[in-house]
Amino acid sequence: MRFGNFIALDNVSLNFRPGELTALLGPSGCGKTTLLRIIAGLERPDAGQVLLDNEDASDRHVRERQVGFVFQHYALFKHMTVFENIAFGLRVKPRSERPAEAQIKARVHQLLELVQLGWLADRYPPQLSGGQRQRIALARALAVEPRVLLLDEPFGALDAKVRKELRRWLRRLHDELHVTSIFVTHDQEEALEVADRIVVMNKGHVEQIGAPADVYNQPASPFVYGFLGNVNLFRGRVHEGVLETEGLAFSAPEHGGARDARGTAFVRPHDIEIDRYMADVDAGGIVARLKRAHAIGPLAQLDLERADNGGLLEAVVPNERYAELRLQQGDRLVVRPRRLSIFIDEAM
Repeated sequence: MRFGNFIALDNVSLNFRPGELTALLGPSGCGKTTLLRIIAGLERPDAGQVLLDNEDASDRHVRERQVGFVFQHYALFKHMTVFENIAFGLRVKPRSERPAEAQIKARVHQLLELVQLGWLADRYPPQLSGGQRQRIALARALAVEPRVLLLDEPFGALDAKVRKELRRWLRRLHDELHVTSIFVTHDQEEALEVADRIVVMNKGHVEQIGAPADVYNQPASPFVYGFLGNVNLFRGRVHEGVLETEGLAFSAPEHGGARDARGTAFVRPHDIEIDRYMADVDAGGIVARLKRAHAIGPLAQLDLERADNGGLLEAVVPNERYAELRLQQGDRLVVRPRRLSIFIDEAM
C-alpha cells in the first residue's frame, strides 16, 4: 500500500482468529491504522485481498462488510441523544434488513446495560465524560452485530487513569461477547494487558506475532525487544557461542556457528542483579555507581553509571532489596545480567 513514494504496508498477510482480540502494535507511521482502514473498506489496497469469513470482501462497500469501527475521537452525533446514536446504525439499514422499531429499542437498551450506562439514554454527547462517550461509541459499533470490531486508538484521547479503567473494562466486555476484534495502539502496556495476540509492526512490515507473554519474553528481533519496554545494551563480538564485551563474556549457545561477528546483548532492567561492590570478592560483574534512585511503590528504579566506560544502565529491583542494601547516591555496586538475549548485528 503506497501513498506517493511512502510505502505504508509492504506485503503484509495476517490471519485474525475468530473470537480473539488482536492488537496491532507499533510506532506512528508503521502502517497499523492503514491496515485497519483497509479491513473496514475505508482504503483500497494496491494489491491483495480482504477475506471475511473466507469470502473475498475486497470489492464490497464499507456498509456491506458488517464491520464495526470505533475511532479515537468518539465520532458521536452531537445533535442526537445517546439512545439515538446507538440506534442510528440499525435505523439506516436497507428496509429489507431493518429491524422493527420495538426490536431496535430493545437492542439499544440491551447495549446500554452492557456498557453500564443505561441511565444516560436521554443525554447528549457533550454532557458526557470522555470515558462515557467512548463506551457509547463502542455500543453504537456493536449495535449492528458486526462480524469484526475495529478499534483505532480508542482510548488515546483520554487521561491515563481513565485509559487504564477502560481497557480493563474492554477486556471484560470482550470476554463476555467474544466478538472478533482488532485493536490499534502504540501503547505497549495497553496491548500487553488487553490483547489475546499481538502483531508488532514496524515500517510497513510485521516484526512478530504472538501471545503477549511470548512477544515480551521472547522478542524475535532487536526492534521488538527495544519497543516493548526499556532495555540495556551490551555490544561486542560473538565467536563460537560467546559474546565478549569490554572484559565480560556472555554465553550465546544459539550463535555457536558465529565467527568474530558483531553482536548485541539485550537485557531488561528487571533482569539485572545488583549488590554492593567488594573489591577483594567481586569478579565477572560490571562495576557501577548509583546516580539516582526512584523508590516509590513496590519497585525501585536505579540509574547506574558504569565505572569502566561511563555508560548508563537501568536496573529495577524489589523495594525490599533496595531497602536491604541501604543504598545512597554515589555508592559503588556490582551489576550482573541475569537473563539476556543476543542478536548478531548483521541480522538486524
